[in-house]
Amino acid sequence: MSSKLNAPQQHSSVCRSDKMRLQAAIFLIATSAVLAGSLAVKSAVFQKETSSSYLELVPLKSLSLSAFTLCMRVATELKGEREVILFAYRTRDFDELNLWRELDGRLAFYLSGEGVFFDVPQLGALETHLCASWDSSSGAATIFMDGKKSLTKIYKKGHNIRSGGKVIIGQDPDSYLGDFDANQSFVAPDLQLSTIVCFTMPLVVDAMWALWSIGAGIYDYFHTSAMEERIHTLENALTIHQFVITALSAGFILLMMYILWRKY
Repeated sequence: MSSKLNAPQQHSSVCRSDKMRLQAAIFLIATSAVLAGSLAVKSAVFQKETSSSYLELVPLKSLSLSAFTLCMRVATELKGEREVILFAYRTRDFDELNLWRELDGRLAFYLSGEGVFFDVPQLGALETHLCASWDSSSGAATIFMDGKKSLTKIYKKGHNIRSGGKVIIGQDPDSYLGDFDANQSFVAPDLQLSTIVCFTMPLVVDAMWALWSIGAGIYDYFHTSAMEERIHTLENALTIHQFVITALSAGFILLMMYILWRKY
């Protein structure tokens, strides 16, 4: 009698053991894949406030998006009321995707018109892993800071980001590659930005935490092998530095599998 009662318990124990082994295997495979490769990435340093120096990135494939997660690493010692353009993607007639630090320190992004604003902790001198995420199907818009998620707001449901534009780092193009304002420009050493990545999907909190803890991301549109890079500078105000980061790809996917396996 007792042996029959113990059989289900033994079966459950075996299942848990198998699950733990599979989790460990997936984690080890993911870790190995993550550590296996490296990727050369360039960092732009804007040495002075100008209305003429910027880095132009031209997508080599169509940048037509119905969802995105845009991530970067940013640190700043800028004080007072000063708005700063962190990222700009513009077509000939529209600001398709702009990410801003507003005058009052809030973060906001704009998709062809009025923006969505987030009252989150202000960017500071300690480097922040910053992500903005949006999904057209639901309109869900979110900011992540060091893996922590803001309130979700509904914004531009049904909208689509159009292709045919250019990514500008360092300036806000009020016209197609023109009408720059030095007071909105990106300038170091008071503000530093690096490792810009964009995913063509919204990411869940677990994925954001993994990105933050690893310190890198899958490179889709905005990495050097997928973009044509053009440097525009006067008076040597902009320099480019190359560095190497861990390259993810299959390793990141496996890591996400591991996270989802643990969750479900």
